[in-house]
Amino acid sequence: MGKLSHVKVKGLKTPGRYGDGDTLYLQVGPSGTKCWIQRIVINGKRHDLGLGPWPLVGLDRARRRAFDNRVKIEDGIDVLADRRRHSVVPTFERAALQYFEENLPGWKQNRNAARWIHVVRQYAFKAFGSMRVDAITREDILRLLKPLWTTKPEQGRKLKQRVGAILRWCVAHGFTDKNAVELAAGALPRIPAFRQHYRALPYEEIPAALELIEGSGASWSSKGCFRFLVLTGSRSIEARGARWSEIDWAKKVWTVPAERMKIKTEHQVPLSAAAMTVLKHAWNLRDGGEGLVFPSALKKGRMLSDMSLGKLLKCVGLADRATVHGMRTGLRTWAEENTSADFAVKEMALSHRVGSQIERSYSRSVLLEKRARLMEAWGRFCTSKKTSTADVVRLRAVSS
Repeated sequence: MGKLSHVKVKGLKTPGRYGDGDTLYLQVGPSGTKCWIQRIVINGKRHDLGLGPWPLVGLDRARRRAFDNRVKIEDGIDVLADRRRHSVVPTFERAALQYFEENLPGWKQNRNAARWIHVVRQYAFKAFGSMRVDAITREDILRLLKPLWTTKPEQGRKLKQRVGAILRWCVAHGFTDKNAVELAAGALPRIPAFRQHYRALPYEEIPAALELIEGSGASWSSKGCFRFLVLTGSRSIEARGARWSEIDWAKKVWTVPAERMKIKTEHQVPLSAAAMTVLKHAWNLRDGGEGLVFPSALKKGRMLSDMSLGKLLKCVGLADRATVHGMRTGLRTWAEENTSADFAVKEMALSHRVGSQIERSYSRSVLLEKRARLMEAWGRFCTSKKTSTADVVRLRAVSS
């Protein structure tokens, strides 16, 4: 007798895998989707066989499919090959969504996940989303990629990589024995690699830009976060997610946890007097909570959206010349041209890895004192007034 019931299957919401007995499991994904999995040993190797999504495949039907597979294996039938000839082989769209669902927890940010699946939806779903994955051929892939390969090479590369990953997942699950993307790769012309740099203001204009933003009508939380980001050389997600518990007021250090860092390693940021001024102002404006330093003005207790800082640049007419991430370039260029700081100090100020993995294992200094001196000088430059008036006039002219 199975452990699951129709009522229990319908009511399960928590992500996880739930056993019914006799090798059958119901898998519940993070978004609530459910599918049947049979965990079974074939030729000494364990395999997870997909038996279809719920509710299209109900509990009784899933049990029958699992029982039939066990009988076939006992009779010496190759279930992995046999199942490809039946309806359990998914369409490309269903396989892509299942792959996306399983890998969703691994993405750093939800916006990265949304961008990942958007390209696949936009192109691949339209081309062969309704086709079974074992029916997709090299020609289908070429028809999909060739129009983009020379006109939108970056989009084409992303699409090739993502469709290839989905089909590799299908091969691993026994839905098909070929990855059509790998078969088509040799037929695509080689395109030289290129790197697209973020738009960045010349560092000389950053003090004036900060002054211009300060005078805008945006919320103080957005303006304060933008200023803090520039003064600390941090990335958007790092600054927007800053919490009071991460600030050491005595040591004047901000410790960004690994989960918010691109390199997935905890990062200490020395805080200049200018950065501390921003924090003191934010502290005086807090609503009594000990959470976010720069909470959203629209959604209490929530982080500023990733678009909020970009809107500041658009608001003052600088969006066509600069990006939020590009402000880090200003710090790096300023340090290169105006200081004698070591290469490692300048790179670590931007939380870049320095040296090989072996070198890093022996040299574990974070150069905090040297970086503190660099960031203090950067803070003084960013808040200097000696050239900002003329620059503001020029920036306003550009933005008009």
